[in-house]
Amino acid sequence: MAQEPDNDEKRGMSLGIKIALGGVLALLCVGGVAGGLVMSLGVDGALAAFGLGAGQTEQVSLDGAGHDEADSDSAEGGDHGGGHGAAPATDPNEMAVTPFKEIIVNINSTTATGRTTSRFMKLNIALVYDERAEGAERVEERRLFLRDSFQDYLRQLSERDLQGSLGLITVKQELLRRARTITESDAPQEMLVSDLIVQ
Repeated sequence: MAQEPDNDEKRGMSLGIKIALGGVLALLCVGGVAGGLVMSLGVDGALAAFGLGAGQTEQVSLDGAGHDEADSDSAEGGDHGGGHGAAPATDPNEMAVTPFKEIIVNINSTTATGRTTSRFMKLNIALVYDERAEGAERVEERRLFLRDSFQDYLRQLSERDLQGSLGLITVKQELLRRARTITESDAPQEMLVSDLIVQ
């Protein structure tokens, strides 16, 4: 008789420990997802993804028509004159977002035994650019050339190049550099990566 309560107590304790461990794992997962969003989108982008930000991300994804004049009139000390240089814009309403079709390329991967294999990488990206910068019209005109340049670069990658947050940052920087080269302008400001999947 004395053993049964002990077994029940042990089961109750092990169940409690399992629940506590499950809670800790859930918190770690949520923290990892939040950290990944902050690393890839920035603090404002991550907050906007959950609907907690000031709504700037939604304004960026809309076309800037109709917002530029009202926002530039209300800006304090803003440059209302011919400030159409290559300097980055600070007002998100001056930005435009142009998404690209899904890119699928083969990349090299090394197995545990050292054998080189080929894997598929799927990437969904969008380019954020300053509509008021000199040469901004070339972004839309040269979309096919941009996509081709992106694919050329991505085909040269290996699975090792994509590991960790540093790999994602490097890919975004290289794609942005190519966008600026193809458009011959500093209008491209940021590459947004919504999906990067290696299969």
